[in-house]
Amino acid sequence: PSSSMAAPSSSADSAASNGVTTNADVFGPACSQLPQGSSPGSLDSMGPQPVASAASTNPLLTKLVAAVKATNLVDTLNSQQAITVFAPADPAFAALGDAKFNELAGKPAELAPILQYHVVGKRYDAKGLAAAGSLESLNTAGGPLKIEG
Repeated sequence: PSSSMAAPSSSADSAASNGVTTNADVFGPACSQLPQGSSPGSLDSMGPQPVASAASTNPLLTKLVAAVKATNLVDTLNSQQAITVFAPADPAFAALGDAKFNELAGKPAELAPILQYHVVGKRYDAKGLAAAGSLESLNTAGGPLKIEG
């Protein structure tokens, strides 16, 4: 989707020699909307941080951060060493609407599996995602994620 970004968390298994995602690692159609350079929310800025903390600095991920906080998944995501998050940017939540988003935010048990479906338990770069074809998310009940593009 045009309103999502794929950004691996900072850890091992990276194409980057030091394991930290940087602006040079950007892929996906919405990544050009990321803040650039070393400004808050850029991959150079977010790469060294735990994933939930990094997302909280990005102006395109305010709804995702609110959802993660509503489900108490901040510590869970921050403690992971090697994950890939398919991060829906704020425009992706627009189709859901504020009323439905607020309803789900009030039901963490229903929202958490939706968020977990956007997380894969291994760090991937663009080449690794393309080669994978499909991946199991942290929410295996949702079925495998089909990787295209």
